Amino acid sequence: MDTTYTTYYAHGTPAERWERAQQFFAAKEYATAAQVLVGLVEEVPEQTGPRLLLARAYYHSAQLLRAETELRVIVERDPVEHYARLMLGRTLERQGRHEEAGPHLRIASALAGDFPQE
Repeated sequence: MDTTYTTYYAHGTPAERWERAQQFFAAKEYATAAQVLVGLVEEVPEQTGPRLLLARAYYHSAQLLRAETELRVIVERDPVEHYARLMLGRTLERQGRHEEAGPHLRIASALAGDFPQE
């Protein structure tokens, strides 16, 4: 990857890069959004928002192992982050790992208050 290309994705303040990444994501340019977000997540690893959007960008661009890695970091730090649990479950399902996905999907459902009606 040439430096001009890399510089474009790293250009600007964290807030500007966050905005740019969200625009790429909204335009369904998921791989491009991920390229912007990688540097942002490295810069502010404690923030859930950029890491979750990075995981979603990876998921939508079929980079499932990368999505799984980011989601596991979020869930490890915040076990009650229900959307990360849901995404982790879906990511595992999409990889054909249904048995591993089940507990994450059940926890996500419970955290969201989705209980079966009797």
